[in-house]
Amino acid sequence: MKKSNLASSQTKSRQKTPVKKKLLLILLGGLVGFLNGFFGGGGGMLCVPTLEKCLGLDNKRAHATAIAVIFPLSLISCAIYIFKGSIQSLPLLSVGLGVLVGGVAGSIALKYIPSKTLRIIFAVIMLVGGLRLII
Repeated sequence: MKKSNLASSQTKSRQKTPVKKKLLLILLGGLVGFLNGFFGGGGGMLCVPTLEKCLGLDNKRAHATAIAVIFPLSLISCAIYIFKGSIQSLPLLSVGLGVLVGGVAGSIALKYIPSKTLRIIFAVIMLVGGLRLII
């Protein structure tokens, strides 16, 4: 790609985001953070659709970005719970090991799962989670 074409495509990709959209993203980001801190997880269930609908990210990028957003948020929430004395070490270590292995496996699987299949899996998990809360 020629240098002028590269500069032109970079300029187009950096178009200004309207203020309303930025405020909406900040508000939704705050809600994602609140859900993650309050429930100990679950912020990604709101983060993924937000990234897809508001920013137009494709399915896989939305999931990967949600993980990148949720990870440091989870660490901060964890630190707060530790300082409050709300975490017991045995469940932390045993469940934490499973989460670590599952997280690595899931991030590797994300690369190979077709976007349509990923969307269906995500929808089914959200539906089952919702039904379990109702029942």
